Amino acid sequence: MERPSSSPPPSPLPGKQRRIGVMTSGGDAPGMNGAVRAVVRMSIYMGCEAYAIYEGYEGLVQGGSLIKQMHWDDVRGYLSEGGTLIGTARCKAFMERPGRLQGAKNMVMAGIDALVICGGDGSLTGADKFRKEWPGLLEELVEKKELTAEQKNTYQHLNIVG
Repeated sequence: MERPSSSPPPSPLPGKQRRIGVMTSGGDAPGMNGAVRAVVRMSIYMGCEAYAIYEGYEGLVQGGSLIKQMHWDDVRGYLSEGGTLIGTARCKAFMERPGRLQGAKNMVMAGIDALVICGGDGSLTGADKFRKEWPGLLEELVEKKELTAEQKNTYQHLNIVG
């Protein structure tokens, strides 16, 4: 497939492809699966890697198997399904700084440098708070020796959209 010349992909971080995480948050809503499918497929089409963060902010905080790389065929059939196939959950932990700190660490450890959040007002309020705190979260993780200064510098800017 040829990339449209009018919209080049975002600049990748040095030495690697951009990794875009997508999650659904809050209550189920029509179109969530279509949005996830669109993010995954367009990410791949534009030469990026796509990751699904299962169970919304809870998955971001828990990390591990709840953050999974997605491939083109992984989202086959998503348009005909209701709800959200990657799940959504309320997450009290993310409302507090330690939860957001863990979420930031999990994103860096997975190499995710951009995040797409499909949700409503509460989901986007959480995303905005996460974006505003991002530099401080990374600094704190370095101070606690949970991340290196090199990791902090590599991921110092969080690209986020909701």
